[in-house]
Amino acid sequence: MTHIFTLRNRLSAGLVALSALALSAGIASAETTIRIGHVLADTHSWHVAAQGFAADVAEKTEGRVKIEIFAGGQLGNEKDMIEGLQFGAVQGGVIGGGSFQSIEPKMGIIEMPYAWASREQAFAALDGDLGAHLAGLLDGKGVKLLAWWENGYRNVTNSKRPITTPTDLAGLKIRVTPDKVRLATFEALGAQPAPLAFGELYSALQQGVFDAQENPLAIIHSSSFFEVQKYVSMTNHVWGSAALVVSSITWNSLSPEDQAVVQAAAMAWGEKQRQMVADSDAEMVEKLKAAGMAFNEVDRDAFVAAVQPIWESEAATFGPELMGLMESARK
Repeated sequence: MTHIFTLRNRLSAGLVALSALALSAGIASAETTIRIGHVLADTHSWHVAAQGFAADVAEKTEGRVKIEIFAGGQLGNEKDMIEGLQFGAVQGGVIGGGSFQSIEPKMGIIEMPYAWASREQAFAALDGDLGAHLAGLLDGKGVKLLAWWENGYRNVTNSKRPITTPTDLAGLKIRVTPDKVRLATFEALGAQPAPLAFGELYSALQQGVFDAQENPLAIIHSSSFFEVQKYVSMTNHVWGSAALVVSSITWNSLSPEDQAVVQAAAMAWGEKQRQMVADSDAEMVEKLKAAGMAFNEVDRDAFVAAVQPIWESEAATFGPELMGLMESARK
């Protein structure tokens, strides 16, 4: 009897050990899938870099973290994605930095008109104290910023005429991103700005609902705006960041080890994506000219003077601390 009881105990102990081992193996092989969306075409550098980022994360986490990339607004427009990120309904995105003004007005400081003398100056600011401060603001809204990527310098296109001074914008209906600073900028320049979701822009230009729009050259090309716009005026009125972000809910579901991998890959691919933008600008000019677009330079001093009141009117929104960080970054 004692022998039988001992055998039963051993069998029971063995089953418990096997169950624990199976549970442990299940945990180790558990997979987290993060769906990351953006509104641009799958030929744009955002998409190319995001795919590279996803591949690196999958490899370095040994499949524990799987990232899927959705282009062309498949997960919604930027406003919808940002709202979804706050509640975990959207897990991640590559989103224009200025679009976060819908939940944090201070994010508009990045895309103030003529804020940056060069791309390099902007990168130094976002990789330093200014970027850390803004990332902290987003963190308080339920959004984890992984890395600052790039959208690039924005230029005006239209179907009517070359734009060389602000007065040439008079009467033009121009689509802008749905944020306060961008609307105020083009009102100050004398145009008739209105917001519209990016996914609806091509058809709105095609149908003549808008005469003009403003975007970086790479987006003008990848979105085929050359089919519905004739003139490109090199205003370079705004340098735009992009933010690779995830929901704080998604971020907190990852182990510290996997968080470190994701963060490092996001920053590494941010550097590569920035270089893609730099490498493409000259190429984009030639491609757009070949597609029939006419380019012209502008009177930059006249544009800078026209938008100066925007800096004065937005100072209260940004506050002295953020304005101080901005002033230091621009020196």
